[in-house]
Amino acid sequence: MAEPYDLVVIGGGPAGYVGAIRAAQLGLRTAVVERYKLGGICTHWGCIPTKALLHSAELVERLKDASSLGVETGQVVINFAKMQERKTAVVERLHRGIQYLMRKHKIDVFNGSARFLSRTKVGVALNDGSETELEGKQALIATGSTPRSIPGVTIDNQRILDSTGALSLTDIPKTIVILGAGAVGAEFASLFNALGSKVTLVELLPTVLPLEDQEIGKALERIFSRKGIAVRVGTTAKAVDVRGAGVAITLAKGAETEMVEADYLLIAVGRAPLLEGLALDAAGVATKNGAVIVDEAFHTSVSGIYAAGDVIGGPFRLAHVGQDEAVHAAETMAGLKHPPMNYQAVPRPTFSFPQVATMGLSEEQAKEQGHEVKVGKFAFQATSKAVIEEARDGFVKIVSAAGTGEILGIHMIGPSVTDLLAEGVVAKYLEGTVVELGGAVHSHPTLSEAVKEAALDALGRVLHA
Repeated sequence: MAEPYDLVVIGGGPAGYVGAIRAAQLGLRTAVVERYKLGGICTHWGCIPTKALLHSAELVERLKDASSLGVETGQVVINFAKMQERKTAVVERLHRGIQYLMRKHKIDVFNGSARFLSRTKVGVALNDGSETELEGKQALIATGSTPRSIPGVTIDNQRILDSTGALSLTDIPKTIVILGAGAVGAEFASLFNALGSKVTLVELLPTVLPLEDQEIGKALERIFSRKGIAVRVGTTAKAVDVRGAGVAITLAKGAETEMVEADYLLIAVGRAPLLEGLALDAAGVATKNGAVIVDEAFHTSVSGIYAAGDVIGGPFRLAHVGQDEAVHAAETMAGLKHPPMNYQAVPRPTFSFPQVATMGLSEEQAKEQGHEVKVGKFAFQATSKAVIEEARDGFVKIVSAAGTGEILGIHMIGPSVTDLLAEGVVAKYLEGTVVELGGAVHSHPTLSEAVKEAALDALGRVLHA
């Protein structure tokens, strides 16, 4: 066996490969074990391919209304095979970029499945059928997550799909039922609706995007309904029956039931930490509710072993969160000191049509926690740029503390909000208030003016409403 590594990273997804890069930058001799391809679920079956298809679908949606902008396109023809080809090309380009970063930072990559043999030793069943053993002074567990299903329903990726199966379809469904209206469900509802599918979106809780501010969820439901998406909130799937070339889903809302037949059922009810095959007991790593237990520095219960990303559970199972958690872990391993992660400054994007982007506490959460709040709101339809772009749906909502102006949460629905939220994240990170956000000069005409105006509204001096 070769000289021990300073760090062995298990999992080459966003948390794993980014943690490995930061460790290498800090002088740690690092290895990564990845069972499939570097980039993990996010690059190959999640964030990236979904957004590639959404980009194409958004263009389709805009072209349908091009005549109102003075552009005559004729009939819009969708070449779904070409969309899929482009998606694959985007994924492969980014995959090659990650491979390059591993070479640049002299990180050794082992393609195979890892399991702990002891606290410091990791066995790897390589994809070529051979076995090897790695010794690491420290380890980072970053194996990510896997899609959940619902009791009694088996995902076969034939008629009952998870997100991976939905991304692999060769034809656009005529009809599809999506179970779960969180970010994944909302994005796929937008995608298939724009491509011409008849979509039914089902959510157990009272609003779509149920973990977000209620006003955001209700606004998205109204817009979805206007686009022709059949939204069923407060509803559950009572029975699922695969019938030849389709699926019959019995929906229940209270005492009322409804039968919906579709080509496919997409299960989008969340993800669970992926621990299968890791043999955590051999290293003594503790778990709770199926997730690895960590402290603020992402230490596990075992000295020298860390974990980051979806595998540690928590409310924010997002690629960018896993990346920052892994960076914190790597810096701790190298002896650097820094404050804990500020999860109240974490952006939560949903790339639906229209987009949703949120950060921090909802209005309901802020009040539940005892804050006296002042809410500022500004509708995009009152901004010049949104009128120019024919993208007037939505608003910016800022929840602030009444006494201090502290930014408690920002909630946006509308055009390009996944990018617009960044200034709010920086303001929160720097402990700014609505005074600074409202006082900063914003270019005109831009969509960002809605952020300034919402902050001014929280101060009682909005200008354009």
